[in-house]
Amino acid sequence: MRELKSEGWAVGTALLLLLLLAPAAQAVAQRRYTADWQSLDSRPLPRWFDEAKFGVFVHWGVFSVPAWGSEWFWWHWKGERNPAYERFMRKNYPPGFSYADFGPQFTARFFHPDQWAELFQAAGAKYVVLTTKHHEGFTNWPSPVSWNWNSKDVGPHRDLVGELGAAVRKRNLRYGLYHSLLEWFHPLYLLDKKNGFKTQHFVSAKTMPELYDLVNSYKPDLIWSDGEWECPDTYWNSTAFLAWLYNDSPVKDQVVVNDRWGQNCSCHHGGYYNCQDKYTPHSLPSHKWEMCTSVDRSSWGYRRDMTLSTIASENEIIEELVQTVSLGGNYLLNIGPTKDGLIVPIFQERLLAVGKWLQINGEAIYASKPWRVQSEKNVTIVWYTAKDAAVYATFLYWPENGIINLKSPQTTSTTKITMLGLEGDLTWTQDPQEGVLISLPSLPPSALSVQYAWTLKLTKVK
Repeated sequence: MRELKSEGWAVGTALLLLLLLAPAAQAVAQRRYTADWQSLDSRPLPRWFDEAKFGVFVHWGVFSVPAWGSEWFWWHWKGERNPAYERFMRKNYPPGFSYADFGPQFTARFFHPDQWAELFQAAGAKYVVLTTKHHEGFTNWPSPVSWNWNSKDVGPHRDLVGELGAAVRKRNLRYGLYHSLLEWFHPLYLLDKKNGFKTQHFVSAKTMPELYDLVNSYKPDLIWSDGEWECPDTYWNSTAFLAWLYNDSPVKDQVVVNDRWGQNCSCHHGGYYNCQDKYTPHSLPSHKWEMCTSVDRSSWGYRRDMTLSTIASENEIIEELVQTVSLGGNYLLNIGPTKDGLIVPIFQERLLAVGKWLQINGEAIYASKPWRVQSEKNVTIVWYTAKDAAVYATFLYWPENGIINLKSPQTTSTTKITMLGLEGDLTWTQDPQEGVLISLPSLPPSALSVQYAWTLKLTKVK
């Protein structure tokens, strides 16, 4: 009887504790964010983004039809009245040809989303970001507020956003959506601009309905906002949207956003920071960031007039990736498909080169953290990362004498040093002045698994 009583007391105590703890647990689970930057900026960044490290960016739209100059074709032609663009149109298109006339030629005839997704997976990407709408306003999904200027009504007659999303997610890749807040020539945007952005006709009728529709329809893991620079975030109603996104949307727990939500937001507010296109800090930032860049250094969209001189080399891309990750960032590498939906061979080649490198060296990249020292330079350039109990040193150039010295790591009696992609331990010595002197394998370059940027793994170092 006494045992039953004590057992009952224990059960009662446990129930009481649960009742006392329940409100606290519920409060943590149901934390609400208010529509102001102080509250929104306090939201922890979902872990998947920092662990992913590498993503592929895709700029694709009606600008892929003229495929000349850049994805800003319409603005350069009609907004700036750039003589080179006017000459291009006179030479190649009949009089009276409008930008809208390019729409039906955006066919996506050879767009096979599974092939794209296979390529992105082979590239080692962990997330993919597709342009749902650039500044031209054409939407790559059947937007209910973009009548006759979307991929279902015009051109492909397909839901490009939905098709790629399904293919990407089949391969367990995260799916992000780029969306431009502004549209250069939308009448309501031009009206708001004329009113000094004291009215919000465009935001109410176009921008916000589309953002809510994208989230509810496609449940993106990431929203890559752009086109914010002409107006403050109060014009865009950015904080109200983000409060809904974090509190009540179907993706509230895993969604990640960038920092382009209004004038002066970049590098200050939002989720992770882009700061500016191709942003590269010189030291370790205190906030999670992402470098976005393009294989074609002169354009984000596909250009028929691109030349090999503007294409980033395999080595340049890998060096940027290594540097970015060592400084705590993610690397988002862009390609621009053709109007037909083809990814041209040079873009495929660059992506596959990154994938081949990551197959060997990905251990030093994915889910890594910046080390206490990010880089050092002697006879080669070395970038450090850390994960679990290991420190990784990726060096960009193979020293002629076959010996690499690392000044930053402090070895112990149990230190082991290996090279990713090769079996066996490397021999090393500790020099009081030079640091750790590591003898690299005496192998011909053809025997090495990669031809540029090799990674040493150091365990039991300080």
